[in-house]
Amino acid sequence: MVEKIRIKDIALKAGVSVGTVDRVLHKRPNVSKEALEKVEKVLKEINYQPNAIASALAYNKRYKFFCLLPKHSSEAYWEEIEVGAINAVEYRRDFHIDIEIMYYSRLHPESFVETYESCLAANPDGVVLVPTTLEITKNFTDQLHERNIPFVLLDSYMPDLNPLSFYGQDSLQSGLFAAKMLMLIARNEKRIMLMKQTNEGKMPSKQQENREVGFRLYMNEHFPSVEIVEVNLPLDEETKRYDGILERFFTENPDIHHCFAVNSKAHIVGKFLLKTNRRNVQIMGYDMLHKNADCLRQGSISFLIAQHAFQQGYSSIETLFQAIILKKKVQPVNYMSIELLSKENMDFYHRTRI
Repeated sequence: MVEKIRIKDIALKAGVSVGTVDRVLHKRPNVSKEALEKVEKVLKEINYQPNAIASALAYNKRYKFFCLLPKHSSEAYWEEIEVGAINAVEYRRDFHIDIEIMYYSRLHPESFVETYESCLAANPDGVVLVPTTLEITKNFTDQLHERNIPFVLLDSYMPDLNPLSFYGQDSLQSGLFAAKMLMLIARNEKRIMLMKQTNEGKMPSKQQENREVGFRLYMNEHFPSVEIVEVNLPLDEETKRYDGILERFFTENPDIHHCFAVNSKAHIVGKFLLKTNRRNVQIMGYDMLHKNADCLRQGSISFLIAQHAFQQGYSSIETLFQAIILKKKVQPVNYMSIELLSKENMDFYHRTRI
């Protein structure tokens, strides 16, 4: 079998020394053209496949991966990604991989710039990042390309940045799916609520923008007469002020019984509904966070669309490992499954898929 072929067997077939074969296999200098051709001919004949894992372990180099995430509270979507990335590093601990998590504010573009400049100053071997706007993120990724530092995108797929790989949902398709599922239970409604959060009138991510686009595309095609009424809970507002916004909305719109939240904060509306005993309003939102799960159990949220944040974090680090350390080709685009969770099946959803 191929794995039993030793360096000295290759040397014997090629008519060269063991040292020459070793230099060829490890791409070291001081090999004559004639010797190189002989060894490469034998390697091709026997279809030689090096043991990448053994070679990486033997090399004994340390690697530093950086992960740039939005600042977040505990029990947030981003925390699941963070935990997944840390678990991946722990799983590959024999390969001397370190990880540093860095945080930036989505409310302040300069925060992202300061964070990525600190990342570049540390000379990372690989980077995982959640992008901000295309223009600002490109300033960072262009420098990564110049330094030949591979990077993986999460959350928002921006092909113009030419990442090594991407992990996340097809957000446009996710919005279409959300609308279709919501209207199975709301097809007789004349008006529905769309909840989003913005900063200075802009959504914090391309992913959320695409979800709304997909949602509206489906509604325009299949339920054009249904009015979509927006509620904006600005990201720069204090959380305690959201109750006042929601109280005014539901008082002025008593005929609205269904809501779609484009982000992972459906629990903001869900908790308000439970607190004010409005049991005639149902919500569809994103992500199996504890706060969302509590509302799902108590009935103020009907459905959650899961996107396996833990697995995204884990897989992004594993992809860097495969590409940088094992020198293997990786899948450039990795769309996560779009899964619908309800009170009845939520306990069977597992975040960990290793």
